[in-house]
Amino acid sequence: MNTSSRPQRPRRATGIVAALALSAALAGCGLTIPADPDGTLDAVTGGELRIGTSPDGDLVEVANGTPSGSIVDLVDDFADSIQAEPDWTVASEETLVTMLEAGDLDLIAGGITSDTPWVERAGVSRGYTGIDGAEGREIVMLVPLGENAFLTALETFLDQEVGS
Repeated sequence: MNTSSRPQRPRRATGIVAALALSAALAGCGLTIPADPDGTLDAVTGGELRIGTSPDGDLVEVANGTPSGSIVDLVDDFADSIQAEPDWTVASEETLVTMLEAGDLDLIAGGITSDTPWVERAGVSRGYTGIDGAEGREIVMLVPLGENAFLTALETFLDQEVGS
């Protein structure tokens, strides 16, 4: 039996008050979603964008160590959109993924398709079929795991340029 003269609050109201307090506390922390735990988007914006690629038909051609092609043009335009200077590395996919994991690359772009085996080692963009030279393949790009703000910026750019 309750001998207190104070009325009991319903549990539902208490839960709502707690949720509102938590939301206010998180908003005060400057938490932004999506986030980049390693700060990739902040680091490359206005700086250097380190991109890895491998030759793949019309998407990526390499002459004298310099890549060219529709993917290279597209990623160079993305770099320009974030005021970044692109720095290209040409190597095998496995070498590039290892470099991405080590923090030596920010992005891998080339003839990688949506059925890539690298999904456990890299963040994967949505697939894009509208890239010149894709020949009907759904092309994806790889970013460091967890760098969701960077991935969102990349996908937003790709959505505008080539659609999904």
